[in-house]
Amino acid sequence: MEKKQFKAESQRLMDLMINSIYTHQEIFLREIISNASDAIDKLAYTALTDDRVGIDRDQFAITITRDQAAGVLTVSDNGIGMTREELEENLGTICKSGSLSFKQAMEKNEDIDIIGQFGVGFYAAFMVASGVSVISKKYGQEQAWKWTSDGKDGYTVEPAEREAPGTDVVMTLKQDTEDEQYSRFLEEYEIRSLVKKYSDYIRYPIRMEVSKSRLKEDCPADKPEYESYMEEDTLNSMVPLWQRAKKDVTEEEYDSFYREKFYDYNKPLRVIHSSAEGTVSFKALLFIPGKAPFDFYSKDYKPGLQLYSSGVMIMENCEDLLPEHFRFVRGVVDSQDLSLNISREMLQHNRQLTLIARNIEKKIKSELKSMLENEREKFQEFYGVFGRQLKYGTVADYGAHKDVTQDLLLFYSQKQGKAVTLKEYTDAMAEGQEKIYYVSGENKDRLAKLPQVRMLEEKGYDVLLFTDEVDEFIPQTLMTYEEKQFCNAATEDLGLQSEEEKKAIEEKTEELKEFLCFVKNTLGDSVKEVRLSGNLGSAPACATPASGISFEMEKYMKRVNPDMVFPGERILELNPEHPAVQAMQAALISDTQKAQDYARLLWAQAQLLAELPLEDPAAYTQLVCKLMK
Repeated sequence: MEKKQFKAESQRLMDLMINSIYTHQEIFLREIISNASDAIDKLAYTALTDDRVGIDRDQFAITITRDQAAGVLTVSDNGIGMTREELEENLGTICKSGSLSFKQAMEKNEDIDIIGQFGVGFYAAFMVASGVSVISKKYGQEQAWKWTSDGKDGYTVEPAEREAPGTDVVMTLKQDTEDEQYSRFLEEYEIRSLVKKYSDYIRYPIRMEVSKSRLKEDCPADKPEYESYMEEDTLNSMVPLWQRAKKDVTEEEYDSFYREKFYDYNKPLRVIHSSAEGTVSFKALLFIPGKAPFDFYSKDYKPGLQLYSSGVMIMENCEDLLPEHFRFVRGVVDSQDLSLNISREMLQHNRQLTLIARNIEKKIKSELKSMLENEREKFQEFYGVFGRQLKYGTVADYGAHKDVTQDLLLFYSQKQGKAVTLKEYTDAMAEGQEKIYYVSGENKDRLAKLPQVRMLEEKGYDVLLFTDEVDEFIPQTLMTYEEKQFCNAATEDLGLQSEEEKKAIEEKTEELKEFLCFVKNTLGDSVKEVRLSGNLGSAPACATPASGISFEMEKYMKRVNPDMVFPGERILELNPEHPAVQAMQAALISDTQKAQDYARLLWAQAQLLAELPLEDPAAYTQLVCKLMK
């Protein structure tokens, strides 16, 4: 019997496919099962187009047989089979795909759906097998043939016996080593789990004899005895939930699918079941979880959707299908139109993938918008879990996706006493209000007591209270909303003063020039500047940053990289109309030491209002006690 060499150029190519193209050994079973499914598809199609072919479609099946003693795993199908020439052409020529040739020949028929198109999936078997035999009998022919290879020194083809048309792929598994346990692929649990993971939605039953137990006959009722027996079991569910019409799927089925597929004990908050036809066709079943996974905001969390091609799972976490702002969504996408690379484990970055991702993004936004408008309580439940992610997604990529997310964001409104959207805030703005005011801090109750916030309240203006560390990046990203500019009430000009009022402050500043210099000299390097302000309402003083970086931004940057951040310079703003400031002015004339104590006291209080740490809390305590005597 003559041994033939592989026609593709070199053994190096074979080594590359076996050792490099596939990143997980377990992929081999998916590939062999997919090939078996293709073979059955071909026979089924032939029967549809040729009246002379008589077959019972209900008998189609893929069978897995295990011989643990011999270390042999066999995958059989009752599909169309192969002739000797086809065995040599399809298996002896690397990257020659019978499925692709069949699909091209039948390309005018839109119902043809062949999984394998590249012809290298079969060779994944050599990752786990020291030798592979393929016994195949073509439908309509008498002679069966056997193709045998060890994946190293070519192959042989010889006559064989097979009663019915179809193909057996017989794999003699490699010996176990310290690093690799090849024998695990003969274990019932391992095969079940691999079929469930990768091939659960193959349209034909995948069967295997499994061990079961039953009560022995004639055993005493008080001493039951059990015996083991083997029985053929179907391992796959065959019909994907997403292939069924929405009207035919119950809520219980959606919930059960979600919990089983994504290992979540909780029901999903929302289900999105959609399909698209056109430039690219796909079906999607998406879930908005009710609870965040414990590692959601950690680097260990793996976002992405499960990607299927004609019911075969290609990627478990396809990140390219989900934008960062919607990374909390779980689900599956199934498409025949994606261009896959030869390992089926990575997608080519192509137009089809981009179109699917855009469509999914629109679907998710539409569903969230509907929840916001029609089920506000449920949306706020969702927002409490994943609202921060929407904010992170808004500022990511320099705000590239802000148009998608900005209408879904919620912020606490001081005036309305609840979380509102930016649209709701602007719609409720008082007459004459030209800016969207906000302040940032750790606690909204403390923020509400800031002098600037109280002054805006007196004018009837609303203020958004930002308490998430990402919040302060939102205004910098959006810049405006409905042509209204954002204004940090704690650091920027509120725009409330008339020209006359501004001029009065300038005149007052000139009048109290020596007084302001005295306060600055008293506080030394603690402040860059001391100035008067007309934005403090009934408060005596406040602290503001001298640079464009707010105190909250400074705190955030310090947490991210403590070694690279230096404290920003501070400004002390004084209210010249407040009795405490006027008392300090009076003390400067009669008791310089008391005036210095007053200056230090007001500066400490300004820092506390701004939620800044005091350099020396003990000295502040002593100062208060001193002034109380």
